[in-house]
Amino acid sequence: MKTWIHTPIVDEVEYRQRVQTVCSVYEAAKELHTAGVHVVSCDEKTGIQALEREITMMKPGQEERQDNSYERHGTQCLIANFEVATGKIIAPTIGNTRTEEDFIRHVAQTVQQDPQAEWVFIVDQLNTHQSAGLVEWVAQSCEEEIELGVKGEYGILESMETRRKFLSDPTRRIRFVYTPKHASWLNQVEIWFSILVRRLLKRLSVKSIQELKEKILAFIDYFNRLMAKPFKWTYKGRPLQA
Repeated sequence: MKTWIHTPIVDEVEYRQRVQTVCSVYEAAKELHTAGVHVVSCDEKTGIQALEREITMMKPGQEERQDNSYERHGTQCLIANFEVATGKIIAPTIGNTRTEEDFIRHVAQTVQQDPQAEWVFIVDQLNTHQSAGLVEWVAQSCEEEIELGVKGEYGILESMETRRKFLSDPTRRIRFVYTPKHASWLNQVEIWFSILVRRLLKRLSVKSIQELKEKILAFIDYFNRLMAKPFKWTYKGRPLQA
């Protein structure tokens, strides 16, 4: 038996426009970085388990061995920024949840790395990535004295569509570029998450969520010093030919 998921594209024109926008930002990332504009691919990796495993370390002639039983010590959520031009992970945050407030704090911490610069965040369309609180924070950070309206009633805060339009305005110093729905493969940080799993999490044994945090942050430091490089992004956003 074979199974698969086919998610229909509701609006082909909008889908292609979003794909091309994301790819255009990737293509321009190096030039933008030179001009002082930070382009980061941002997302959450949730449910990272702090697992304590029984491991027999490798030795000559014998591979590492792991018992199939383990003890759980809780989970953590990593919010990561993959800087497209350099390939580094900047200003990561690790916590218990991924709420609207968590994401706003993460973005604020990231922007604080270079508070007067322009920032472009490539994100998916999760509701926390286009929240009323995020709109209010961006407006305040960009020193815009404008009427935002009321969530669910009118104005910029009315709906996710109106909030997304505000947050993605290309003239704003801090802005967001949204991938199409069901297109997580477009977000480069997802590639880095797979590196994190293969290089660290797959074989990791820890005794607490604090130790899990420390191990992840240590790996990020190691990655930035010795492994980081931009991904070679060749897709231009055009439909793939059969």
